[in-house]
This record gives sequence, structure tokens and C-alpha cells, in this order.
Amino acid sequence: MVFDRAKKSDYQEIIALRSNPELMQFIPRPLLKTKEDALEHLSMIDAKIESNEGINWAIRNKGNSKLIGLIGFYRIKPEHFRAEIGYMLLSEYHGKGFISEAVKRLIQFGFEEIHLHSIEAVIDPKNYSSEKVLLKNGFIKEAHFKENEFFNGVFYDSVIYSLLNN
Repeated sequence: MVFDRAKKSDYQEIIALRSNPELMQFIPRPLLKTKEDALEHLSMIDAKIESNEGINWAIRNKGNSKLIGLIGFYRIKPEHFRAEIGYMLLSEYHGKGFISEAVKRLIQFGFEEIHLHSIEAVIDPKNYSSEKVLLKNGFIKEAHFKENEFFNGVFYDSVIYSLLNN
């Protein structure tokens, strides 16, 4: 597995990730529908990198340049030495250990390279696959917020998992 910066040429895979209702069922954000939507999403990722508010990478198979997922710190709070991890993977790569391996590498980067004290993940409580990945990587459940997100006329719960740099 290789991590690098997502590029404009990855827009088709970005659409495949962010337009799929199954993949987005636990992410209360609008579905991407067009090339312009995908390019706007990539611009948002680049802006967060440039402003040091976040860092995000494309996940690729070794020897293949196709983007198969995204992973990164979507919110970095340098004043608290804390960041929020997030990740997505194309359906055909689910259940093969890619995300768990990517999460391990991102944790290492966060603790060793940018000297975080803690990493958090905010997930839907029904996202059992993500919960499994987090628990496998040493995260613990920190909080369960009731109906704290509002999207498309519906209130959603959020669960926060965290990992301390010990």
C-alpha cells in the first residue's frame, strides 16, 4: 500500500467513494455527483493541507496508481496536540485489511512525526466495521453524543473513540 496526495486525475475514484449511498451511509454529508463536485472536494482537501488544518492522503495499491481510498487527519488541533482521523475505502477492497494497515501507519505518523498526544475518531454508532477497525488499533470509546448532528432533516448520534500516545 502506498500513500500520496490525491490528485485531480483521481476525480473518478473520488466520485465512486463519495457518491455511493452505501459507503456514505454513516457520513452525514451530501453525495458528490459530478466531476466538478469531486474537484471541489479535492480543492477542500488541498486547502486544509495548505492551512495546516488537516492532512489527507490517497490510498493506492503498490504498483497501481488507482486511488482505492482516502485517509487522513480531517481536523488537526495543534494547540491540543489532537487530531481527528477519517478514512474511506472503495467497496471492493473492504474486509482485506487495507484500512487497518492504513490506520496503523497514520497513527504512527501522528504520534512520531507531528507529535500528537491523542487521536480521535468520530463515527456513527451503527458503523460497526469502523468500530472494529478502531478497537483493533487500540482506540477506546470516549463518548456517545445523542442526536448531535443534523443532516437532511434527521438528527444523528455520534460516538467518539480515542487513542493516547503513551
